[in-house]
Amino acid sequence: MDILGWSLVVILFILGMAGTIYPILPGVVAIYGAFFVYGFFFSFSEFGWFFWIIQTLILVILFIADYAVSAWGVKRFGGSKASIVGTTIGLIFGPFIIPAFGLIIGPFAGAVIGEMISGKNFEHSLKVGWGSLVGLFTSVIVKVILQLVMIVLFVLWLVF
Repeated sequence: MDILGWSLVVILFILGMAGTIYPILPGVVAIYGAFFVYGFFFSFSEFGWFFWIIQTLILVILFIADYAVSAWGVKRFGGSKASIVGTTIGLIFGPFIIPAFGLIIGPFAGAVIGEMISGKNFEHSLKVGWGSLVGLFTSVIVKVILQLVMIVLFVLWLVF
């Protein structure tokens, strides 16, 4: 049972880190779930209330940052609400429509189309599309760092 428990924890950590790049995967929720899997297979006794507060705080920050950082990138480059909506739609559907490059093309195209629909010129729309990519890559970096912090804290909590 130990091997199964640790295997599930590791699989959830890998799934969580993959979710930083592929938005349809549960990401941070998988990492958070790994803590419960560990608790069910082994013990919750290693985790006190402070552990859960820190991990839950990081989880909430990641949920907020995921949307806020992407929107920040679009807004910083002069985008409207239409381009934020377009970016989100492109981020969700892009990887399915164009599997290899949809994660990049989807948000970019969504932002450009959103700006064009809101009446902006093509040059401005391209600038906002670029902003959507800046926001996307910044969001990925923030997610990778914070999710690694969650995993490292988990390991440190078990070791010390």
